[in-house]
Amino acid sequence: MERPPLAKRLKRFLRYLLIRGVLLLLQPLPLGVARTLGARLGSLAYTLAGGERRKALKSLAVAFPEKSDAERHELGRAAFRHLGAAAMEVACTGALDQGLERLVAWPEEDRRVLETALARGRGVVFVSGHVGNWELLARRVARAGYPSQSIAKETTDPRLTELVGRFRERGGVRSIWRGQEGAARAMLRALRSGEILGILIDQDTKVQSLFVPFFGQLAATPRAAADLAIRTGAAVVTGFCHRDGEGYRLSMEEVPVPQVEDREAAALELTAALSLRIEAAIRRTPEQWVWMHQRWKTRPPTAAPSPLPEAAKAAAR
Repeated sequence: MERPPLAKRLKRFLRYLLIRGVLLLLQPLPLGVARTLGARLGSLAYTLAGGERRKALKSLAVAFPEKSDAERHELGRAAFRHLGAAAMEVACTGALDQGLERLVAWPEEDRRVLETALARGRGVVFVSGHVGNWELLARRVARAGYPSQSIAKETTDPRLTELVGRFRERGGVRSIWRGQEGAARAMLRALRSGEILGILIDQDTKVQSLFVPFFGQLAATPRAAADLAIRTGAAVVTGFCHRDGEGYRLSMEEVPVPQVEDREAAALELTAALSLRIEAAIRRTPEQWVWMHQRWKTRPPTAAPSPLPEAAKAAAR
């Protein structure tokens, strides 16, 4: 791989030092203080970061065409505030780990969903999105004693990737970095060992994808979750960690894997069903999603939309 120019390497190094320094300063803060500070910083970012604000408003216009400009601005600002608060909470690792069980409620009926899926012994493909606080979702499950690994994307700086990996490992979450050698084998090994394999599929990224509906528009959606479940026979569970007052609440649901011989059709149907679950989770708390992400950036190769499988429609009702 070609080495980046000196200026870019220096920029990455300074960014790494800044992030590491900020994290060290934030770790001792109480969660309430961090949450308030993060929300204020998020509100400031909405005002100053014009490019990200415009991206968020463009996405909100696609998802909620019925809302007025003022309503979408209010929702966009709330999303920035939530993201700032959630990021600052995660940064306070000392206070976070001491009070994680109190901070993140996990109702018994939702815990049973996961335990029932795990009891089959074929592992669980755990699908979520960038809703609420996905880092706390993985941490809460792992610290409760459930063997967990998460598929993650490396940052452009290996030092920053290592920093993120160490944070997750302290919470019991092991990462399978998407671009690392042997990543696919590690995913299969985790499922065949009966573990939970977490994956987020609500972003348009440079991975193998299928076009399925998302807020009324076809969106390129990673197909790995569906492919892994179909190949291994693992159960599929969706889960989210929504903000609820001063804390969070986990919710989980098992999604049936289509029992059809055509694997491509099964993957499309399952990916569509999972995308609908994520959309429903976002609609419950729209201020808790990352609207600045360009979700509909990649367009289908043909203008004609593909129909949503009837089984996926029925499952989402």
